[in-house]
Amino acid sequence: MAASEPSRHQSLSSPASDDDRPFQIEQYSEKAPSQQEGTSAPDFGPPPDGGLQAWLVVTGGFFAVFASFGWINCIGIFQDYYEQNQLKSYSSSDVAWISSIESFMLFFWGPVVGYMTDNYGPRIPILIGSFLHVFGLMMTSLSKKYYQIILSQSICSALGCSFLFYAPIAAAGTWFKRHRAIAFGIITAGSSLGGVVLPIMVNKLVVRVGFGWAMRSVAFLFLGLLVIANVTIKSRLPPPRRRFDIKDFITPFKEMPFLLLTVAGFMLYLGSFLPFNFIIVQAKELGVSDSLAQYLVSIVNAASTFGRLVPAYFGDRIGVFNVMIPLTLLGGIFTLTVWLTAHSTASVIAYAALYGFASGCTLSIVPAMVASFSDVRSIGTRNGALYGVAAIGVLIGSPVAGAIVSAENGNFSGLIIFCGVTILAGAVFAIMSRQALTGGQWLKKV
Repeated sequence: MAASEPSRHQSLSSPASDDDRPFQIEQYSEKAPSQQEGTSAPDFGPPPDGGLQAWLVVTGGFFAVFASFGWINCIGIFQDYYEQNQLKSYSSSDVAWISSIESFMLFFWGPVVGYMTDNYGPRIPILIGSFLHVFGLMMTSLSKKYYQIILSQSICSALGCSFLFYAPIAAAGTWFKRHRAIAFGIITAGSSLGGVVLPIMVNKLVVRVGFGWAMRSVAFLFLGLLVIANVTIKSRLPPPRRRFDIKDFITPFKEMPFLLLTVAGFMLYLGSFLPFNFIIVQAKELGVSDSLAQYLVSIVNAASTFGRLVPAYFGDRIGVFNVMIPLTLLGGIFTLTVWLTAHSTASVIAYAALYGFASGCTLSIVPAMVASFSDVRSIGTRNGALYGVAAIGVLIGSPVAGAIVSAENGNFSGLIIFCGVTILAGAVFAIMSRQALTGGQWLKKV
């Protein structure tokens, strides 16, 4: 990678690339590592952008993300459930640490998983993740105390989710270039579908068979899906198996576009998950019935499915930055207008749908944004580095929001303002990243 740095910076002012993308940071090599070092080795050529194996990778990635990020997207239902059952003696802020640590673990281990995937292929990370996630959920089904839930659900299961989220995206990046955004969009749509199906499934099962068997049933479902993921996901390129070098993680932050995009990711993940985690509790405070409130997370995620696929389609055509920025701005505006002024069931549902669509793009297209100016062999490491920083925002977001609600004696206005402002701040830094990438040219496809 060190040898490619000069060309990366020289190409900042280079003419349009030949793949219909007017702005491209670098033309990466598709050759095997030994060939790049000057020895004889096969040239694997450009990504095929299709074919049976490529779409099998996308399919397996969809299942892996359904079971991992899809599970993280539905953890808002546990905030309300734990407050009323196992952890009713704990404050809202204390309970919020469960979901915060869970989300934090998903993103924090990104650098490790990304590095493993780039250097050893996706198979090992996916196998490790499958075991940890299923085992963690099985242990959660037996948990009765706060520390037990933290260890099993927030740490073990979530660590498995981290392995299952990054590896498929990095693998798919080796199969697609022109249609990379839509491929990533389909994979990450698994998280939205999971966020639709799993809250309904868990709520129904808890009533019928109890919490323990509800969690075990989910674990068995994930086991079946992850068997498919383990069989279908592989990289098109042989892993280089480089020795660990901390510079692989530090070097990206020396690039201003990447640094600004990382700050944007931190701000976005500080606030973007708050509606997922608190909309049920807030809706009940407004008088929304328990039966309807339980479906709000599913509504957010159903709208998010379209928010991942439709913008991804246009992202391949007009640029991923150009799609993400306006939708992220809309997400912040919807939060500060529709959610802040919501006083009825209809207005809460309207916000859930509007925010779901906007956040679907915000939360799913960042990997494609990173990939748009990254070497194909470092997509995993660079995405992991960005998400490792964003994980700090995820960790502190919900506890800070819970503390705001407690300080305001149960009023959610402060939480909503905090959420909206952080999302808008993230959009501003994304704009700055785009401008650094294009040299201030507003009409570039990037």
